[in-house]
Amino acid sequence: MKNIITYGTFDLFHIGHLNLLKRLSEMGQLTVAVSTDEFNEGKGKKTIIPFEQRIEIVRGCRYVHQAIPESSWEQKINDIQTYHIDTFVIGDDWQGKFDFLKEYCEVVYLPRTEGISTTQLKKALSAFSSINKEEFMRAFEILEMLKADLN
Repeated sequence: MKNIITYGTFDLFHIGHLNLLKRLSEMGQLTVAVSTDEFNEGKGKKTIIPFEQRIEIVRGCRYVHQAIPESSWEQKINDIQTYHIDTFVIGDDWQGKFDFLKEYCEVVYLPRTEGISTTQLKKALSAFSSINKEEFMRAFEILEMLKADLN
């Protein structure tokens, strides 16, 4: 059985994440490196879910053999050697960026699940945060009245 590794933040865990982990587990035994909050801050990324919770969510997924922290860009070669990785897999939005790892293992870029991304979810959530709460609650009241009228 092959040893597979992937890396990611896995913030706001969604169906795209699950699809990826399922596909990778079909390739072999899966190790997932989850980016720490500090590493994400260094990349200019802000997470909603704290690292400790994100890694536990990933560990709890039946497709994942083990989850480890990702704290730097440089750790990938060491991870490949430490965990005896045969295949490094990442989303195709990173196409070509990890080709230097081909010296150590196979490198595969997979297409992402269409129509869903953490970035899209964060944009949708930020749109909600700008809505006046009273107006939001009034809209729900109106919807409830319409629902009652239709029944």
